[in-house]
This record gives sequence, structure tokens and C-alpha cells, in this order.
Amino acid sequence: MTSLYEKFKFAQHKSSMYNAPVNGPTEAFTKKLSNLLKKVVSKSKRDWHEKLGAVLWAYHTSYRTTTQSTPYALVYGVEAMLPLEIQIPSLRITIQEGFHRDENNQLQLAEL
Repeated sequence: MTSLYEKFKFAQHKSSMYNAPVNGPTEAFTKKLSNLLKKVVSKSKRDWHEKLGAVLWAYHTSYRTTTQSTPYALVYGVEAMLPLEIQIPSLRITIQEGFHRDENNQLQLAEL
């Protein structure tokens, strides 16, 4: 194996064996992801890969009571920008973009 690694310039890394306490959070996430996918896939269950991105987005932007935040906010330090907020400017977007109340009202009126 060593000669094969050297020939193809691979680096060999050793990992630890199965450790149930470490795999607990992974198993919990997999169970949650599986349950979310069951709710959105079609009856044939062949389109799960098309729904995976939306399910992960929903998971990452869902509020958790244990952490008092969303997973997205914990990783990036800010709340995620929801696609709906881009189409219909929310108060948060108004403040972020520096619009005045009149400009925001005109934008919302134009959207309506």
C-alpha cells in the first residue's frame, strides 16, 4: 500500500474506529433530515435529491429553543436572508439597505 500511495502521491490518514457517543449528534441529524424529506418527497420517493437543498435550507433557518437561535445564525453570526424577503422588502432589509420610510412605502406599493 505504501508504494501505491507514493506512486499516486496520496497521503494516508488514520481515523478512529466507530465511537457511539461521538456519532450520536450525527445520528440525530440524519433522523431529523430523513423525517423532513419524508414530508416533501413524492409518493414514488425518486425526487428526494431534488428536495434536499430546500429541506437543508429549512433545517438551517429553523429556530431552535435549546440554542435560542438558528443553526445558520450560529455559524455565520447573522440571520439568513429568506428568498421572500428579497421579493417583498421586509423591515430588516429596509434597515440594512438604508431606505427611508417613504422609499420603502413606494417600493411596497410598486410590488402590490
